[in-house]
Amino acid sequence: MAELDDDSATEKAAHEVELRRLDRPTIDAGTSTPWGAAQDSRQFADGVVRHSTASHGGFHLDDVANNTVHALYRNDNGFYEEDCEWAKVAHAFPQLFSAHERRLADCTLRDTYPDAHERVMGVALLEGQSHARDRREFEKRHHNDWVVIAALNSDHQLGFVECIATLGGIRGEAGERRFLVPCSDYTIAPHGFVIDPAKHKPYDGPSSFVTWRRGDDCRVMHSGAPRNQVIDFH
Repeated sequence: MAELDDDSATEKAAHEVELRRLDRPTIDAGTSTPWGAAQDSRQFADGVVRHSTASHGGFHLDDVANNTVHALYRNDNGFYEEDCEWAKVAHAFPQLFSAHERRLADCTLRDTYPDAHERVMGVALLEGQSHARDRREFEKRHHNDWVVIAALNSDHQLGFVECIATLGGIRGEAGERRFLVPCSDYTIAPHGFVIDPAKHKPYDGPSSFVTWRRGDDCRVMHSGAPRNQVIDFH
């Protein structure tokens, strides 16, 4: 872990040095974007502008710049939002981004657009290299299994985790069930913990979810969110 921390610190330091060398001047704001009026705009290159609004942001590429984006990544309107699509811009214009940003862009493209990434790069992604691909495979394997969508330590059954599960882990399904899972069995899985009906019995007793409030120390334990790499561009 110390080595990872050291690597992270080294990468961050190199990133800061690169940012000082990259030319991203502020230009007049106020441009209309899909996310509202731009409050801050920075020009990365001719035809490549990063806009920030009150609620969101992203890049806008003019027609010439947009034609540089690979057809499988290209947005016809030239706008690329900041959560995931910014990585398409970094792929098309790597010289405008730091090594740190390029690495995160590659992770984002693999995680979010695995089919396009494979075709663009001419590679076959392996298990564990794309959250979206792994999620699809998980859903295929477990569409008839009870998959946990929320869990917390039970106040009523000590040593157990109270779980809310749906078939396939699909949120919004009417057929939710509660289960008690021994703490020794429960793990936070990337796509949801799968209930073993031979070991984990349905539970209809008093619920700790009734008294749980966001921020309480009883901790919601489920985790299955995608790993979008969000960048704070300077």
